[in-house]
Amino acid sequence: MDGSFTVSIIYILNIFFAIVVIFFERRNPTTTLGWLTVLFFLPLIGFVLYLFLGQNYTRQRLFTLKEKDDAILKSIFEEQHRGLLEGQYRLSNPEAEQYRDVILALLQNSHAFLTGDNQVELYTDGKEKFEALFAAIRNARHHIHLEYFIVNNDELGREVVHALAVRAKEGLRVRLLFDALGTRAGKGSRGAFHELTDAGGQIGVFSPSIYRVNYRNHRKIAVIDGKIGFIGGFNIGDEYLGSGPLGYWRDTAVKITGQAVKMLQLRFFLDWNFTTHEYLGADPVYFPEPAGDGATAVQIVSGGPDTRRSPIKEGYIKLINAARDSVYLQTPYFIPDDSISDALRLAALSGVDVRLMIPCKPDHPFVYWATLSFAADLLDSGVRVYTYDNGFIHAKTIVVDGKAGSVGSANWDVRSFRLNFEANAFFYDATVGAEMKKRFLQDLALSTEITQEQYDERSHWIRIKESISRLFSPLG
Repeated sequence: MDGSFTVSIIYILNIFFAIVVIFFERRNPTTTLGWLTVLFFLPLIGFVLYLFLGQNYTRQRLFTLKEKDDAILKSIFEEQHRGLLEGQYRLSNPEAEQYRDVILALLQNSHAFLTGDNQVELYTDGKEKFEALFAAIRNARHHIHLEYFIVNNDELGREVVHALAVRAKEGLRVRLLFDALGTRAGKGSRGAFHELTDAGGQIGVFSPSIYRVNYRNHRKIAVIDGKIGFIGGFNIGDEYLGSGPLGYWRDTAVKITGQAVKMLQLRFFLDWNFTTHEYLGADPVYFPEPAGDGATAVQIVSGGPDTRRSPIKEGYIKLINAARDSVYLQTPYFIPDDSISDALRLAALSGVDVRLMIPCKPDHPFVYWATLSFAADLLDSGVRVYTYDNGFIHAKTIVVDGKAGSVGSANWDVRSFRLNFEANAFFYDATVGAEMKKRFLQDLALSTEITQEQYDERSHWIRIKESISRLFSPLG
C-alpha cells in the first residue's frame, strides 16, 4: 500500500513538473522534449534529475540583477556602439577592422567593450600558466582578485592560498571567489581557506547550495593591481599541472595587459558584489590607466543564465561565419545546438578547413559519449575530427584564419551556453591568431583523426552508450 502511494505521488509530481516545463519555463523545444521524455518514461529518475538539474525559477531574479548592472554600464558603451555602427570608430589593427561585424554583435549582445591596446601572452601548459600567476601575485602592490570554478585542497591549491595569505598579511586587498559546487566536487572545502581569512583576505562562495547543479560560476579570472589579467580554462588543482588520473593536462589561458584588464576587473566586481553583497565601486585605484603599448584588440564577453541571449555562443557563430580559410576549435565537451552544428557544416561545405579536437578519454562518461556522437555527425560535411591522445584536452578555444579567435571558460555545449556563468576573451590580431593556429597544428601531431569509416565500425555497446548519452544531453 505504502509503495503504491509513493509511486502515485511520484507520478503526480512528474505531471506537475511536465506542466511547469511546458507552460511556465519557456525552454527551447529540444530541452522541453528531453525533459518530457525523461519524466514520463523514467519517472523516478526523472523526478530526481529535475530536482537537481531542471528548476528554472531563479532566472527571473538573475535577469533583474543583470538589468540593474546594465543600466549602470549602459552609458559606457553607447558612444562606442554608435561609432562602430556608423563606421566612425577607429580600430587598432587591420584584423579588428576585418571583424568589425563580430565586434559590433558582441558589443550589442553583451556590452563587450572593445579595447585595442593590449598585449596578450598565450599559455597551453599548466606549469607555465601558474608560474606566471605566482609571479604576478608576488609582485602585486595593491590588490589581488581571483575567481575560479574549482579551488582544490591539494598541493597547488594550498600553495595558491598560502601565496595569497602572505600578501594579505602584508596589507594587500586579497579577494578569492569560488563556486561552492565546483570546489566541493573538486576536492575542495571551506576549511581550506582559513589561512587566507586569518591573514585578512576575503573569500566569496558563489551559490553556497551544492544541491543546485545549474547556474554555477564556471569563470576562471585573475586580476592583479588592475594591470594584469588572466582568463582561460585552468582551474586551481594538481590535475591542471598534469598530476591527476587523466595524465598530462592540455589547456589554454592568456595573460593580458592593457585596457581589457579593466573589463576583467569589472566582471570580477559584478560577480563579487552579487555573491557577497559587498559593493565594490569604481574606485580609480582598482581601475588604473595601463601602459597601453600593445596592439591586440580584445573584448571580454560574459554569458550565463542572467543573459537573455547566448553571447559567447553567438560570438563563436559569427567567427565561424566570417572564416575564409580555416576554423580550428578545441573543447573537452562538444554538445552543440543546431545553430553551432549548422555553422560548422556550412563552413566546411564552403571549402573552409574546419577541424575539431576533443579528448580521447572521458572525465565525465555521459558527456564524453555524447561529445563523440555529436562530433561524428559533422564528418559527412567535411569537418575533420581529432582525438587528443597526449593526456586530456580541456582547452575551450577557436581560432579563425589565424587572425581572430577566443579563449576562455565556455565549452561548446548547452551547459556553457545557457546554464553556467562563463567569460571568454575574444581577440582580433594576426600575431596572437598565428600563435594559436601554430599550437593547434602542433597538437595534431599528438592526435588521431576519426574517419567516417572508423566511426561506422564502432561496437554495438558504444552505439548504445552514445544513444543514451544523447538522450540526456539537452537536459537543463
